[in-house]
Amino acid sequence: MSAYRQQRIAEFLRDEISEIIRREMRDPRLGFISITRVEVSPDLRYAKVFTSVFGSPEEQEAAITALNGASGFIRRLLKPRMHTRHIPELRFRLDRSMEYAEQVARALNALHGQLHPEEATTPNAEDEHGNA
Repeated sequence: MSAYRQQRIAEFLRDEISEIIRREMRDPRLGFISITRVEVSPDLRYAKVFTSVFGSPEEQEAAITALNGASGFIRRLLKPRMHTRHIPELRFRLDRSMEYAEQVARALNALHGQLHPEEATTPNAEDEHGNA
């Protein structure tokens, strides 16, 4: 399968799974969830669905467990929407990239403060004379 088609199917799955979760699922463990990306295997048998979940680590884990438990239900709803022979087996994973990016930003800000202590104020902050 071409990489272009594989990418198109991954994008289609991301959009459709997001809609299914938003409109069709009523599980209380599913709070604020966002499908960040989908990786589809070349043979379309498997799809890793990376999900960002707002909440505590326990709430995040509960949401991923609920999604993995509902993967059969989601696949059944995908079947009439997809024009492929196989509906991929869905494997939901917690996407921690936003948390990682925030940690890197904090570390860089702390490092910047250590290198330039005279610039410890935030950008665009007013000086003592009220000038920005």
